[in-house]
Amino acid sequence: MKTLIKHTDSVLLVGNGDLVVSVAMCLLFAGHHVNVCTENVAAFKQLLKKSMVSQKKDATLNNINIDTEYNINNDCKLVIAIDQEDLQIKQQLIKKIESFITKDAIIAINTESIDLNILQAGCMYPDRLIGLNWTEPANATFFLEIIASEKNYGLADEVFILAKSFWAKDPYIVKNIGIRSRLVSAMVREAFFMVDNGYASVVDIDRACRNDAGYYLPFSGNCRYMDLMGTSAYGVVMKDLNPDLSKDKDLPDFFEKILHDGGLGMENKKGFYEYSDKEVEKWKNTMEEFSSQIHSIIEKYPFNYKKKLTE
Repeated sequence: MKTLIKHTDSVLLVGNGDLVVSVAMCLLFAGHHVNVCTENVAAFKQLLKKSMVSQKKDATLNNINIDTEYNINNDCKLVIAIDQEDLQIKQQLIKKIESFITKDAIIAINTESIDLNILQAGCMYPDRLIGLNWTEPANATFFLEIIASEKNYGLADEVFILAKSFWAKDPYIVKNIGIRSRLVSAMVREAFFMVDNGYASVVDIDRACRNDAGYYLPFSGNCRYMDLMGTSAYGVVMKDLNPDLSKDKDLPDFFEKILHDGGLGMENKKGFYEYSDKEVEKWKNTMEEFSSQIHSIIEKYPFNYKKKLTE
């Protein structure tokens, strides 16, 4: 299977919500014609228009079609799907997409916790399915996680080149499983353990993460930071700490209560914190502004990504 994708080719984007809107913007800025299949066309258009106006990119809307149906042409070589982290839902979505696209088209689906091999097992053409994880806002971050199996490293390389050259991403390819969510989940599990056992509050956790890791992670990541600070010192600390770190397999009661009460975070103004409509709007606008500013800083330090992305 050989599929050469150009940044001007049509892409089918399937999904709902803010993340999908920002992925659409990322693809539009690269030059793709984007066909979006979403459940609520009016809501998607409203979110997209608002985001485009804030970035002064209104003219790009000429290259997008938004519908509740799968509108693609026979030349579509890439389908990007973003859906719930549920195996059955993803399998049904993949099966539906496979029913109308050509056998050479790549399907790139988000998968944070499901092994790619499991998703490929039910496919008509397993070698054309890869994992593709984004983070919001996709049009203003360098993050892109590409998941491949032994069946399709060639296709993953192709998406890697496309993302690095035209999507303004600093992507990486991993085997079978995503690593971002596993790293985040490990940190969250320890945070929950400390809150649940009365060592710290949710506010304390946020301050510790923001005011320490928040400073160095955009610059170096964890491993290079340990090299900067003294690798062996971290080894000594980890030998003492590792036996005491949380190994909980269940969610703590306080978090189970948030989930039981229907907490969706800012989406319904209930989560770890409670929000008013005005506060939600302020947080989202501030996040958009921050993302743009931190993007510029990461471009400069330490690897000059802006130059590398054009090389």
